[in-house]
Amino acid sequence: MVATSEVLAWLLAGDAAVAYVATRDLLGRDDPELQARIATEGAGAAILAARGANGHWGRGFYQPKWTSSHYTLLQLRGMGLSRTHPAAVATVQLILETEKATDGGVSPSPPSKPSDACVNGMALGYASWFGAAEDELRSVVDFLLRERVVDGGFNCRHNRPGARVTHSSVHTTVCVMEGITDYVRSGAHYRRDELEEAYASSAEFLLRHRLLRSETTGEVISPDFTRLHVPARWHYDILRGLDSLAAGNVPRDDRMGEALALLRRRRRPDGRWNANRAYPGVTHVPDDPAGQPSRWVTAIAERVLVAYPE
Repeated sequence: MVATSEVLAWLLAGDAAVAYVATRDLLGRDDPELQARIATEGAGAAILAARGANGHWGRGFYQPKWTSSHYTLLQLRGMGLSRTHPAAVATVQLILETEKATDGGVSPSPPSKPSDACVNGMALGYASWFGAAEDELRSVVDFLLRERVVDGGFNCRHNRPGARVTHSSVHTTVCVMEGITDYVRSGAHYRRDELEEAYASSAEFLLRHRLLRSETTGEVISPDFTRLHVPARWHYDILRGLDSLAAGNVPRDDRMGEALALLRRRRRPDGRWNANRAYPGVTHVPDDPAGQPSRWVTAIAERVLVAYPE
């Protein structure tokens, strides 16, 4: 166990969702009773209470950004809400029934316009988590596999009319990697071998970039990649990149070294990690204050260090 007893006690004393994730991922013990509390208290209960009578959160599938059904389901999945929770299961079904585009992806745009690989990677993940039938996800899988870029990853601009995309986006790539992981873990089999190959090439794409650097210049791609955000929404940072590799059981690789060292340097003397400034936008529940110890960032960072110890 990486976390000290004091840090672990602090995590377990937090919101039910944080306590559940820490119990599951740091102590290696699933706790169904604790998981059930996510729906009835704290942040989980507040988010579930915001669901409308029409079966959506916000104004529908994708608006407004962080309080829409799409990003709400993504957050609830990350919090560990039960896979069988009826509200989440019903909204996933509603999305799959009403938001399909002609290219097979789910899309907030008119059906004739191209779907977005980033959105569909996230949707594949939360739909798989909340029990969508394999047959209902086939068109999403087909769409994503068509969108793999020649360098092995994914880029949401790949299918834009007139675009000639040959380099992937770390943002889109990590969203698709997470979706593939949840799909495979759900036990689905449709085109599974191809998805696992796409995951492997995407992981290699992140590793070639050492999770934060340009392949051509060697410079850090964006300072924001070195900051830690939970939830990350559609954005990429090294914490999310490392966590996605750990979730896919990618073995320790020397090219992770810089990102892991940076993550360890960000740990406070008391063993906790601070939150960085949250991405702007209205949310169901307040994000952890920037510059203050964050239970969520700490729990995910500890999860990464369990997978990749010194």
